[in-house]
Formats: sequence, C-alpha cells, structure tokens
Amino acid sequence: MLQKIKLGISSCLLGEKVRYDGGHKHDRFITDTLGQYFEWVPVCPECEYGFPVPREPLHLVGSPESPRLITIKTGIDHTERMLQWAEKRLGELARENLCGFIFKSKSPSSGIGGVKVYTTSGVPSRRGVGIFGGAFMKRFPLTPVIDDGRLHNPQLRENFIEGVFVFHRWHGLQKSRSTNSLIRFHTSHKLLMLAHSPKHYSSLGQLVAGEKRVKREDLYGSYIQGFMEGMRLLATPKKNANVLMHIAGYFKKLITADEKQELLDVIENYRRCLIPLIVPITLIKHYVRKYNVAYLQKQHYLDPHPVELMLRNHV
Repeated sequence: MLQKIKLGISSCLLGEKVRYDGGHKHDRFITDTLGQYFEWVPVCPECEYGFPVPREPLHLVGSPESPRLITIKTGIDHTERMLQWAEKRLGELARENLCGFIFKSKSPSSGIGGVKVYTTSGVPSRRGVGIFGGAFMKRFPLTPVIDDGRLHNPQLRENFIEGVFVFHRWHGLQKSRSTNSLIRFHTSHKLLMLAHSPKHYSSLGQLVAGEKRVKREDLYGSYIQGFMEGMRLLATPKKNANVLMHIAGYFKKLITADEKQELLDVIENYRRCLIPLIVPITLIKHYVRKYNVAYLQKQHYLDPHPVELMLRNHV
C-alpha cells in the first residue's frame, strides 16, 4: 500500500499512559501488525476533556439508554460537559476522514457496547455505551467501529477490517461521484456483499439498476448506507460457501472433472469448518490467474485486505 488508512483509536491502546491509574493498555497486534497499514488518530476523551493522570475513576449511572458519567467517590456528574467536549472533538475528527475507529472496551467514556451501567438497585447492567463512543457512532453511523475486546475475535476482526477497506475505497470514489464510478464500485464488490448479506446484495443491485430515476446525491447516500449496513452482518461459512460455489461456476468449462471435484471438496470442507477460508480462496485465485477470468479478477471478495494480515487464515 502506498498510503496508510486513517483510523481513530483510544490512546491507551497505543501504549500511552493516559488511564485513570496512570497505566495503559498497549495492544501489540494493533501497533505492530495493523500499524503497518493504518495511520492512527489517537483520542483519550477523559484526558482531552481535562482530567489529570492519574485521576478518580468514573462510571455510568442511571438507565442504559441515557446514562450519566459520574466520578465514583465524589459523585460529580460530568455528562453534559463531556458531551459538549465530544461535540467539538467530533467536529475535528470529521475533517480527518476516518475509515474506522478502535475503541477501548468497557470504558465509561469510550466503550461501544457491554459497558456497566449502575442502576438505583445497585446491580449493574452491561447494556451501556460510553459517552464519547456513543456520540461517535451517532455522528458517524456508517464508519466501521470495534473495541479491543472484539478485535481479538477472528470473525469480528476480519469483518471490521473488511469494512474499513471498503469504506476507504468509498472515500476514494467521492472525488468523482459519477454514475459510472458507482457502477464500477458496485460491480467489483458484488461477491463481497453477497457473502455478508444476500438481501442487501439484491436491494443494492436494484438501486443501481434504477439509478436514472434517483438524484445522484440521494443515490450515493442510499447506496453507501445500505452497503455499510450489509457489511455489518457477518460473512458466515454457509454464506461464504454459497459465494464460493457461485465462483466455481465460472470454471465449469475450464477445469477438468478431477479439478472440479477437488474444488467442490475444498469448499465443502470449508463449509463444515474443517479448513479456513484461505484454502478455497487460494485454489480459486490460482484458477482465476491460470484462466484469466476477467470478472473475478476485479472482485474484491478475493482480496478484501492485505494477505499479510492473515485474517482469512482463522475464519
């Protein structure tokens, strides 16, 4: 890659000592592996808001739908002022054109799900969202997000990184915003979307087919909203196997009966979770190169992200 993709990230995950106890949560996978492809835009809501390091810890109190951010010992409510700071910071981040954000899990400021919210009964609910994390997702609903806990789940990690690269390519498309560019984008992402959501695959195809009946601004907005919505659905072995079988159809007149049976066996073994996705993908890419299948050469499904990340070795 010639240019790194910009991602927002919770500062502590980069090793910055900004946590309430003066420590950090350095994640080597993030800095050493993902750092080869991504440029980090670090954010620590609590430090940037004005809290010192170390500091009194905070927690969420009230209802999970609208919690308050309160210091644990002194009981000071910082919700409104934190929201005011967040609004300003989000305005700055809007100019960064971020293609994703990795948040610190379980944080009362940065968490994006599963954060403890203490109710009047004293029993915490784990349905909360951090004040800044929630504000970010509301302001940028299409931007892929994940937390460091989910990032170490192979399927969720691969899903997030796929979404990031799709969103990066979409940002590049915005320079032209022509109908032909949208059609090329859609065509090259067809199989990727089919692996995530056959429903969105169908609806997006209908949207592009009827593009002359829709204003360009509305077309682009509706398309990317639907596309990123579909990308949030996981590409399961069953759905991937369906796409792989679809791809296999392109070789039915090109490969021998033995080669066809081998390909079908490999796809079935993947569907049964006996081998990782990289195995059938590697075999298919071999045939794509050997027989120069132009349509498949353009499909991002076969190369959605750098192979060096080895994301498909584990799904």
